[in-house]
Amino acid sequence: MTEQHETPGGVSGGALRRPDGSRPGDDRKDIPQATVARLATYLRVLAGIADEGVAIVSSEELAVAAGVNSAKLRKDLSFLGPNGVRGVGYDVAKLRARIEDVLGLAEGHRVVLVGAGNLGRALVGYGGFRRRGFSVVGIFDSDPLLVGAEVAGLAVTDVAQLADRVGALAPTIAVIAVPDAAAQEVCDRLVAAGLHSILSFAPCELHAPEAVEIRRVDLAVELQMLSFTTARNAPLPEVAHAVSGRIARRAPGARGGRTRSTPSSHSATEPSSKGSVVTP
Repeated sequence: MTEQHETPGGVSGGALRRPDGSRPGDDRKDIPQATVARLATYLRVLAGIADEGVAIVSSEELAVAAGVNSAKLRKDLSFLGPNGVRGVGYDVAKLRARIEDVLGLAEGHRVVLVGAGNLGRALVGYGGFRRRGFSVVGIFDSDPLLVGAEVAGLAVTDVAQLADRVGALAPTIAVIAVPDAAAQEVCDRLVAAGLHSILSFAPCELHAPEAVEIRRVDLAVELQMLSFTTARNAPLPEVAHAVSGRIARRAPGARGGRTRSTPSSHSATEPSSKGSVVTP
């Protein structure tokens, strides 16, 4: 089993052959996961550009919109084969179709979700999934109070019927949105039903056969990363004291710039460097 701890990136594709006889997935094995994640970002940006009626976009424009430098963008797109025309740019529709092909989105994906709680209902109600080729076709739960209820036009089915329903629903991807304690059992049910691509919102590590791809989204970890960034960028106490001291000693009515301070026995000294963060 391969488990990734990033936001969702690449997905498996269809079995259609290109005019040259190659399959869409033949050239995916050499694409780094980081590039796959950025390709998904480029696809989102291209969709927005297409909605604005733009037919041609330069690498610089696409790079700025995606938040990367143009050199990295060109390197990422080089994995897709020839695309742009030097001095002209990229055909938005063709590049969008090529990325969709590589990400396996050309034929779309049918998704089943296990867990009809608050998170599950929010995920099913998000319209952005369908716009990007992911259609939720089934919702499952074990809570008798939820089974039979309707969520986004779909009736919640008892998870005990999962194996029987998979044949009719023909899903390609499953999403787990259940409490930690139930996640492994749900994962086992999905694997037994034939699902090999699983996105889990449970914070625990899941065990599955090697052929099963599991991607985990731990919202608490993402918040902790933001906490680290906030702490890292916060001013050091001695710097804050030095700044407040300089403000307090400014002459009344001063308009910025250097001001002459009154001699004090408690003068603050600024550190010569920004300091560093040491990982425990």
